[in-house]
Amino acid sequence: MVSIKGIIKDVIIVAVCISVIWIGVQSYFGTPNPFYVVSSGSMYPELAMYDIIVVTGHAQFDDVRVGDIIVFDRPKDQAKVIVHRVVAVIEDDQKILRTKGDNNQASIPGTDFPITAENYIGTVDHVIPQVGFITKILQPPINYIIIAVIIGIMVIRQISKGKSKKSLEVNSIDESKPDLKINELLADDEYIKSKDSRVEESKFSDKLDQEDSKPKDLPEFFRDKEKQSEEKE
Repeated sequence: MVSIKGIIKDVIIVAVCISVIWIGVQSYFGTPNPFYVVSSGSMYPELAMYDIIVVTGHAQFDDVRVGDIIVFDRPKDQAKVIVHRVVAVIEDDQKILRTKGDNNQASIPGTDFPITAENYIGTVDHVIPQVGFITKILQPPINYIIIAVIIGIMVIRQISKGKSKKSLEVNSIDESKPDLKINELLADDEYIKSKDSRVEESKFSDKLDQEDSKPKDLPEFFRDKEKQSEEKE
């Protein structure tokens, strides 16, 4: 029988491990989400579609300069994350950035400017080419199939554990049972007769040994000598 507790335990262990790793990654890069997939060709050829960009939040907004590639929430509605290059820095009462996609002809109002510290997420630190294509492959229903396969592996693992445990229990029970062949042999008439005859032979042999151990009668000559010796004394 499948152990539900075992499956839940495995799921909890996996979830805890993933959570610990994710928290460590967030702390290392200094941003809640250090990984983004490029979804357009606006930064081509610097960034191609399905490239994964690694963003660091340790680069402060005040340190951003012209030429840096940054990630930010679109100022218009903040419903989309944009990755573009900084083309201008305006520093009046408040620092404001203007960006542009390398493959775009000009900056787009509401998208490329005005970028403030509130919109800023981080600076692109690394680029992993084309790995983001996996995210497209893992779209439904493929991702659900993978999840089902993982759960199936966990179930099979628990079934294997249960079978191994049951096998060990059966072996221990069999070892504790009396040997049926020995019991049948003990109940056999011929075996009992043979056993009784061996007992009788053993008793007869013991009797002969006892008789042999008794002192035998001495010859008459030695008896007379022994009697004379006793009289002298």
